[in-house]
Formats: sequence, C-alpha cells, structure tokens
Amino acid sequence: MSKLIDLSHTIEDGLMTYKGFPAAIVCDYLTHEESKAHYGEGTSFQIGKIEMVGNSGTYLDSPYHRYADRKDISELPLESVASLDGVKVSIPESVLTIDESHFKNVDVKDKAVLVHTNWSRHWNTDPYYENHPHLNASAAEYLKQQGAKLVGIDSYNIDDIQGKSRPVHSILLGADILIVEHICNLAALPTSGFSFSSVPVKVKACGTFPVRAFAQLP
Repeated sequence: MSKLIDLSHTIEDGLMTYKGFPAAIVCDYLTHEESKAHYGEGTSFQIGKIEMVGNSGTYLDSPYHRYADRKDISELPLESVASLDGVKVSIPESVLTIDESHFKNVDVKDKAVLVHTNWSRHWNTDPYYENHPHLNASAAEYLKQQGAKLVGIDSYNIDDIQGKSRPVHSILLGADILIVEHICNLAALPTSGFSFSSVPVKVKACGTFPVRAFAQLP
C-alpha cells in the first residue's frame, strides 16, 4: 500500500501567513446548537464561515497571480497540480540565497521540484518572516530551461522580498511553472520516488489559493 505524507500547514482562526495581510477568520455561520431549531429532534449541523486572503497557509500560485492575462486558479488542468513526479532538493541551513548550483545534478524535467530549507520550523513565529531562504533569478532560469513543472518551497517566499522586484515569480509563472509556498514536513520525503499533489478549490479570477499539499510514496 502507498503512504501519504501531509505537507500542508493548518489554517485556523487568527493565522497570519504574511505580515501586513489580514489574519484568517474561521468561525461558525451556524452552530450545532443554533441549527437544532431547523431540524428534527437529535439532528444538528455546523456550517462554517471563512474569510482570508488567497495567500494563506500552504498555497499555490497560478500564472494569473503575476500576469493579468494568464491562467487563474480555476483554469489550471488537474494534470498540472495532481500526481506529479516529485524530487526534493535539500539546502544547507547556512544558505540564504539559493542559486542554480543547487539544482545542477538533479533531474528536474517534468518534475515537481520541492526545495527543502527547513525554514518551516519557524512557522507562526516572528523569525519566520525575516531573512528567509529564497531562490534567485539564476535558479529560476535554470529550472525553467530544464523543464520543471512546479517549484515548491518550505519558506516564507520563493523570492527575496527585500526589494520590490520578484524575478523568481516572474520567470517561473511566465513559463507556466506553478509555485507552492509555505510547504512543511519535507524532511519526511526521500529525494525522489514520490508523487506530489497540491490541488486548490476551483475559484475563478483568483491567482492564489490554499491547497492540501501531500506526497505519495509507493
């Protein structure tokens, strides 16, 4: 039997994924107790209400996130987000800027490339938002040239956010290479021999949306 490994953070009330963005609101629209007035004896239901930005928890970036005339979340074919052959690239914790040299000896063609930095250990704490590991433009260009299908990272952002440009997003999404940010639990994966899925809800006119990212091992 195959083994499934969860690679997603939990979204809960009050979660703030990005500083400056509003925290998620997760609450009841209708509680079990309130619903009893609408149903027969012994029958109750809970209906939840959620308010959050698309960049919450572990999420996927579609090309529309960067380019207004490109595919949004609803237009992504399932083959681009489900059961992709995966490869994990582990980065030393001393490395802040991840360049193309870290991918040189890795077969990334038609793969979901998951970048393991171990930054997820800081999740939901102040250090998570500062001086995070990230790719640079040369790494993005290399992954594009080598034919990667998707690139994921267990860090705050796949780009360096110190400046105002976002070359990694621009290069990858411009080539229809999807991005998954804020992954976790990558230490549980081997370097290869697994599939990766990160399927979002089919939402129109939305560039990013949370996913339940997971790997499947044979």
